[in-house]
Amino acid sequence: MNQLDYFNLKDKVSVVTGAASGIGFATAELLAEVGSHVVLLDIDEQKGSKAASELRDKGYKADFYKCNVTSAKDCEETAEYVKNTFGRVDVLFNNAGVIRRKTVVDLDEKDWDLVIDVSLKGVFLLSKYMIPIMETNGGGSIINTGSGWGVKGGDQAAAYCAAKAGVVNLTNAMAIDHGPQNIRVNCICPGDTDTPLLRLEAKQLNLEEGAFLSDSAKDRPLSRLGTPRDIAKGVLFLASDLSGWVTGTKLVVDGGGLA
Repeated sequence: MNQLDYFNLKDKVSVVTGAASGIGFATAELLAEVGSHVVLLDIDEQKGSKAASELRDKGYKADFYKCNVTSAKDCEETAEYVKNTFGRVDVLFNNAGVIRRKTVVDLDEKDWDLVIDVSLKGVFLLSKYMIPIMETNGGGSIINTGSGWGVKGGDQAAAYCAAKAGVVNLTNAMAIDHGPQNIRVNCICPGDTDTPLLRLEAKQLNLEEGAFLSDSAKDRPLSRLGTPRDIAKGVLFLASDLSGWVTGTKLVVDGGGLA
């Protein structure tokens, strides 16, 4: 086998949530580059459609479908769309997430519910409806987006830490349950990555954006923020045949932040 064949996703169908920007878009682009037909999912129809169009303009195979991952109805309809349009799903990247930088004392119940619903419940719902399609096709790879703060705690991010820790252990449970169907389930745990979500954190904390980003990078052994492409490369590894005997694990991609 040619070494590059390990990363070849030709004729595969990959579904990516939160795909309109940031890590989701960077991953959709990289999966498309190695031959996959990518289905970009996002709640923002305008940005999502634009993202898919941008990939098609580069010669890649990409479609957009609007999906609110907190809605069982949306997730079921999305799975039906993928099944009826493509007949298969080989890679599912459960990436959609939100953050609210508050302690449990300052956090409103609606914000707690929002963070848990998007970041954790969304993984459950979309997986629920996509896994049967994967099983019919003989297996596949699911990658869930956790966080370094799903492994250890962080300040003023109680709901986010709870949601991401849930994603990490949900990944383990899914790997156990669905391994017999040849479905691998892994979790990628990014550190601070230069995305719209990270920049939103500065605003939520009432901090100057440039200083916040600089502070987020300086204490890491590699002394820089991650890029969405850095995380996408880790997802590609977990999606590809190179990780064919890897399941139920968390891949920390954080420039050494947890070291």
